[in-house]
Amino acid sequence: MLQTHTQHEIMKSGIMQEVDEATLRKFLRARDLDIEKASVMLIKYMAWRRKFVPRGSISASEAPNHIAHNKVFMQGTDKRGCPVALVFGAKHFPSKGTYEELKRYAVFGLDKICSRIPYGEEKFTIIVDLEGFGYFNSVVRGYIAVLSILQDYYPERLKKLFFVHVSYVFMTAWKLVYPFVDKNTRKRSFSTSHKL
Repeated sequence: MLQTHTQHEIMKSGIMQEVDEATLRKFLRARDLDIEKASVMLIKYMAWRRKFVPRGSISASEAPNHIAHNKVFMQGTDKRGCPVALVFGAKHFPSKGTYEELKRYAVFGLDKICSRIPYGEEKFTIIVDLEGFGYFNSVVRGYIAVLSILQDYYPERLKKLFFVHVSYVFMTAWKLVYPFVDKNTRKRSFSTSHKL
């Protein structure tokens, strides 16, 4: 059997012992079952996880400013038992906390919601309530960072992303972010009350 360079790297690195079969399937589906692309994505994920989350999880003490805003809540489950998170966009204050802390907070929250996914399910839903959202809550660089983390390192986890009480300010910012959203993520995961 002929192995590609990427497949050889995976076998040599020991990643296969660290990743379960369900995770491998998620990475394959995220890259339309293209083994090469999925392998590259998986290797990138493992390297990122070792560097960004070296202790295996982000603690609340690593993102205190964002946690203090009380902007994300776990809200039970949908009909299939998948967890639902509610995000209040107007409680996001970019001036309080650093860009790196925002990324740690995103991983903290994503790990928390993933830990609530029941056996046999793989996805979660996020509802973003934008009531009261204004210019001072908006940070395009932060949106792109959080979306990159979600689609690159938590593939095939997002079931739906709903935006409610969408403001003009948010739609303007969203139009800047939208080109950075992976086509698979766009196609399968996003719902808004406005056409983009």
